[in-house]
Amino acid sequence: MTSTQQRAALQRQIWQIANDVRGAVDGWDFKQYVLGTLFYRFISENFASYIEGGDDSIRYTELADSVITPEIKDDAIKTKGYFIYPSQLFANVAARAHGNEKLNTDLAAIFVAIESSANGYPSEHDIKGLFADFDTTSNRLGTTVKDKNARLAAVLKGVAGLDFGHFDAAHIDLFGDAYEFLISNYAANAGKSGGEFFTPQHVSKLIARLAMHKQTSVNKIYDPACGSGSLLLQAKKHFDAHVIEDGFFGQEINHTTYNLARMNLFLHNINYDKFDIQLGNTLTDPYFGGDKPFDAIVSNPPYSVKWKGSDDPTLINDERFSPAGVLAPKSKADFAFVLHALSYLSAKGRASIVCFPGIFYRSGAEQKIRQYLVDNNYVETVISLAPNLFYGTTIAVNILVLAKNKTDTRTQFIDASRLFDKKTNNNELSEMHIEQIMQVFDSKADVQHFAKSVDLEVLSGNSYNLSVSSYVETPETREVVNIAALNASLRATVARIDDVRKEIDVIVAEIENAKREVAR
Repeated sequence: MTSTQQRAALQRQIWQIANDVRGAVDGWDFKQYVLGTLFYRFISENFASYIEGGDDSIRYTELADSVITPEIKDDAIKTKGYFIYPSQLFANVAARAHGNEKLNTDLAAIFVAIESSANGYPSEHDIKGLFADFDTTSNRLGTTVKDKNARLAAVLKGVAGLDFGHFDAAHIDLFGDAYEFLISNYAANAGKSGGEFFTPQHVSKLIARLAMHKQTSVNKIYDPACGSGSLLLQAKKHFDAHVIEDGFFGQEINHTTYNLARMNLFLHNINYDKFDIQLGNTLTDPYFGGDKPFDAIVSNPPYSVKWKGSDDPTLINDERFSPAGVLAPKSKADFAFVLHALSYLSAKGRASIVCFPGIFYRSGAEQKIRQYLVDNNYVETVISLAPNLFYGTTIAVNILVLAKNKTDTRTQFIDASRLFDKKTNNNELSEMHIEQIMQVFDSKADVQHFAKSVDLEVLSGNSYNLSVSSYVETPETREVVNIAALNASLRATVARIDDVRKEIDVIVAEIENAKREVAR
C-alpha cells in the first residue's frame, strides 16, 4: 500500500469510527473525545519510542511501573515535556477497556497524571490543561457510568485499530494527517463555528507561501488568532524544519480551540520547546510583544468582531495602534488585528492576513488606517479570492500581504476571484491556482484582468481605496455585438415582414372577394 493509499484508507476509517461511536451525540460536541483519544495514542507511542531508543530488546509497554527510577522520569520530562508510566500507555488502557468498570475515572486520573508530570518543568505551560475538554463524566457519553464506559471503550478500540505502522519517521506524519483530516471534517460540518477555528488546507498553503516567500530562513512564525494551528502547520509542511529556526508561536481566545492547537502541534512532532501557544485576547492582552519581532506572520482572524476600541482610552497609546493615530471601529476589529500583526513583524518579514473585503473601501477610521499603511509603504499586495472557500461563510475574502522591506512604493493587486474548483459544499484552490498566484506575486508583473501594480499617488488620489476591483478590470464576458451587422439584419427582417404582410393582404382580399361572389 502506498503512502497516499494508506492515508486515504486511514482517513476513511477514522471518520467512520468517529460517526459510529458518537451515536446520537452531535459530531461537533463529540469531537473532543475522538481528537483527544487520537492525541492520547500519539503521545503514548511517541513516549514509548523515546524510552526504547531503538533498542528492540526493550518493550516499554511490558515494563512494570516500579522499574522507573526518579532519574529516568526527570530526564524524560526534560526532553519530551511529560511522563507516562507503562500502565498509563494508550495501548495498555485500550487493551483492557471493555472489561474495566472504572474506565472513565481511570482515564481521568491518567490524564491528570500526564499533565501534572510537567509541573515545575519548562514544559508545564505547554502540557497543562491539554485534556481539559476530555470530560469523562459528561452526559454526552451516556446517562449512566456503564453507558459512559461503553462509549469510551468504543472510542479507544476504534482508535487502537487504526494502522499507523511502526512509530518512526516514515509513519509519524500519519498521526498529524489523521488529526488534520478529522478537524477539517468537523469544521466542514459545523457551519459558522467550524470556520472560526480551522482554515482549509488549500487556503492555508497559499497564506503560508505568501508569508514565507523567498525567505531562506526565518527566526520564527506567528499567528495572532491561531485557531487549531492549521496555518502554522502549513509553514512546517511546505518548508524544511531548519528554515523556521526558533519555532511556532500563536495566541487563541477560545479555550477548547487553544487545546486543539497545542495537540495539533504535538501530533505533527513539534516538541514543546519549539512552540508557544498562549490563551487570551490578542487585542487587549497580547503575548510576545517584548520578544524579538517575527520574520513570518500568518493569520485568519475573525471577521468584523466587536472589541473595546475607543471604550478603552489606553489603547490609543498602545504602540501597536498609536502610529496610525486612530483605532479600528468598536464594531469592526479587523484593522486592529492588522495593526497588531504589523507591529510584531520584523524588518525583513512578511505578514499574510485574511481580511473581510469591506475594510478596503469603507470610510472613517478604516480609511485613515489604510492611509497610514500605504503612506508608510507597508502594503505589498492585496489579493481577492473566490467566494465559498472557507467553512461557515460564502463571502469572497481578501488576503492582505504586509512587508517592511519593499523596494518601491507601488502596491500590487491580484484578482484571483475566478480561480477555484467547484466542490460539493465549498470551492477549493488547486495547486495550479496557487502557483498562478505565487508567480505573479513574485514577478509583480501586470497581467490583464489578473494583476496590476499601482503607484502610491494613484491610491492617495482614490481615497486610499484598496479594493482589487478598483484597479484590476474584470474581463468582459458579454457577447460582443457588431452594431452595423445587427442593423443590416434588422433592416432585412423588417423588409421581409413587409413583404409577408403584403402577401397576407392579397390573400385576405381574395378570400373576401370569394365570400362576396358566394353571397350573390
